[in-house]
Amino acid sequence: MAHDTAGDPVSGIKWTRRTTSKVAEQLRSAGIDVCPNTVAKLLGGLGYRLRSNAKKLNRQKDPGRHAQFAYITTMRDAFAKAGLPVVSVDSKHRELVGEFKNPGATWDQQPTPVLDHDLPSDAKGVALPYGVYDLAANQACVSVGTTHDTPDFAVDNLARWWALHGCRRYPEATELLVLADSGGSNGAHCRVWKHALQHRLCDRYGLTVTVCHYPSGASKYNPIEHRAFSQISKNWAGQPLTDYETVINYLSTTTTKTGFRVDAHLVRADYPIGVKVSDKEMNDLSLRPHDTQPGRNYTISPRSTGHPETGNLFLRQPLATVRFVKGVFGRVGVFAVRRGGWVAFVGLCWHGGSLRRTLMYRDLVGQATSFALARWEGSGVLLTAMSRVGLHS
Repeated sequence: MAHDTAGDPVSGIKWTRRTTSKVAEQLRSAGIDVCPNTVAKLLGGLGYRLRSNAKKLNRQKDPGRHAQFAYITTMRDAFAKAGLPVVSVDSKHRELVGEFKNPGATWDQQPTPVLDHDLPSDAKGVALPYGVYDLAANQACVSVGTTHDTPDFAVDNLARWWALHGCRRYPEATELLVLADSGGSNGAHCRVWKHALQHRLCDRYGLTVTVCHYPSGASKYNPIEHRAFSQISKNWAGQPLTDYETVINYLSTTTTKTGFRVDAHLVRADYPIGVKVSDKEMNDLSLRPHDTQPGRNYTISPRSTGHPETGNLFLRQPLATVRFVKGVFGRVGVFAVRRGGWVAFVGLCWHGGSLRRTLMYRDLVGQATSFALARWEGSGVLLTAMSRVGLHS
């Protein structure tokens, strides 16, 4: 066995390229009568295992690889110490929806029949899972797209996580750290990704978003890969994803003993490919590259400052906690919100169709009242088209 043996110098595990049948034949030629099964047991006792190829070689010469890992660790520790949210984002493998074979095995009396060829023309559609994993909460929000995995789709999913979960778990947070791969829809050099972060997350919710990208070829170190996607793959292993309801059900029922949970959503919106962002639009972004590897680390700040009549304001107080009182114009909800350094009181009128989406905003700093049109989004209200009027109360 000596000339056909290889091994790992760290773990001590060894393997051989000879089959147990060949080893048994050579032993019998030497006068030792054994069967292949006995050879397998003897090899196991000597530390041998069946081994496949291990992808551990990396020919990409990246001088900043180790420095980037160290910087990501520093940023994660800093945000965690300050009680600020840290999320890991990525796209999962594209799945064909239909009676197709799904890798893995399940306990059953009979195998589940599936199509003999995985032809896209036989599929009911495609499932494009994009996940946002909250490291501190050990929970993921996975949105399943049905058209294309684009940067706009990625940012909308991140914004959905903030509206449904982030603003509730971190009500006082004004900053967010995002860990992402260097390629794909959330790539480090993707203009549309940065442009969408500015418009759909930072400006809309008043968040300062810091993004740190892992080096190329290091996606396996992204926490969502081994903490969320691996558990999802185990949960639906060997189960054909026959329809979108099945996909969502398997995502939603993915749990672990450590408390990991998944909030799954089906997104049927169309996300076209080929979207371009001009140089002027890029120059208008409030984007600040970091001193350490600026191509991989940057911070995008909200552009709307001061009073909210000049921009959008997201009220982070959940609607469920609104206190309703009877008023002349019907039921009016009154509650306080905090954004930055100021506090506002908002009255939400729920009387008739025309007043249903009208809000009265009271700025204690300017001692003036404004009216605005609003729309519901997630757990709060997004104010748009605000206008100041000369009313006082």
